[in-house]
Amino acid sequence: MTLAARMSRISVSQTMAVAESALRLRENGVDVVDFGPGEPDFPTPQNIKQAAIRAIESNFSKYTSVGGITDLKKAIAEKHSRDFGSRYSVPECIVNVGGKHAIFNVFSAVVNEGDDVIIPTPYWVTFADVARYVGANPVFVHTNESDGFRLTADMLARSLTPKTRLLVVNSPNNPSGAVLDDDEFVKIARLCRDRDIYLLSDECYDHFLYDGRKPFSIGSQQDLMSHIIIAGSLSKTYAMTGWRIGYILATAEIVSGANKLQSHSTSNPASISQKAALEALTGPQESVGEMLAEYGRRRKFVIERLRAIPGIRCSEPGGAFYAYPNISSAFQRGIKDTLEFSVKLLERKYVAVVPGEAFGTKEHVRLSYATSMEQLDKGLNRIAEFMNELG
Repeated sequence: MTLAARMSRISVSQTMAVAESALRLRENGVDVVDFGPGEPDFPTPQNIKQAAIRAIESNFSKYTSVGGITDLKKAIAEKHSRDFGSRYSVPECIVNVGGKHAIFNVFSAVVNEGDDVIIPTPYWVTFADVARYVGANPVFVHTNESDGFRLTADMLARSLTPKTRLLVVNSPNNPSGAVLDDDEFVKIARLCRDRDIYLLSDECYDHFLYDGRKPFSIGSQQDLMSHIIIAGSLSKTYAMTGWRIGYILATAEIVSGANKLQSHSTSNPASISQKAALEALTGPQESVGEMLAEYGRRRKFVIERLRAIPGIRCSEPGGAFYAYPNISSAFQRGIKDTLEFSVKLLERKYVAVVPGEAFGTKEHVRLSYATSMEQLDKGLNRIAEFMNELG
């Protein structure tokens, strides 16, 4: 017996593969510095945990509506409106089992087999595989490291085809930390509307921007809403990765389609997690600023240290919590590609990073600085030693 043909279209997530390799070494007593996971090292704020406890104690443990409780959908729409000036209503919102689930549901609801899906590089690993899974053709638009990996409307226009159905934008970007200019983002969205293309905006890192820059959502553009789909998540903003709560904001027709699919797959997100999410969105928000301040401190430390290592250069991330250094100088010193770089770095120095091939580039690796300063210092020292030993 063999697996269904659709399974051959996708591969195991490289970020998950790195995490598994690091875990195996750690279980054998090795002191691994793991820069692989895109996961906050902060605990979920206490008020959110207490809301979950209250939900358990009040026996809020039954099925809910497939797309989430009304109070939570209302809170998502209202929070998005407060933060970005959007005007989504409850019928234009669905709660999913994490941001990844939201993205999978969007692709399934709006992309047909044979359609083209535009994906700027570098890209989050899941975008391309989900496109392939639904039978679409991922079309990659290569952004420039010299310009901070930012997509422009001109780049997009040159890549459109008669079969283009969807553009995926992730700003702030995983893995590069790139942040689109607000005006350019609007130009991109207008081009999508004029060409009758959906724009999926992944807002997973929407509140983690540096240097005083204010968060922006393309969902704030009222005249473009017919072609905009927002995929959001509470995982990073509130350090709730394991709670698995994401959401979609889009037209009622798209939300209805996602709800139909969800009714036959996961059904509702966990009831207790929904109550925790409701508190996250409506309760105190100080934890978000505290995390951002700490990420900003770590970003400065990591970028300065990486740039001080001979043979490494690194553009400055404008958001999220990743560095995406260029390590191509190692290719003249016995290293074949970023996969081999990552494997040997883990084998020799016990530092886990994610190879750039996973994100559609060939000269970079991704480091997450969502970890302690002690671990950052230790890991960067080991990377410097590794580069030095390559000669």
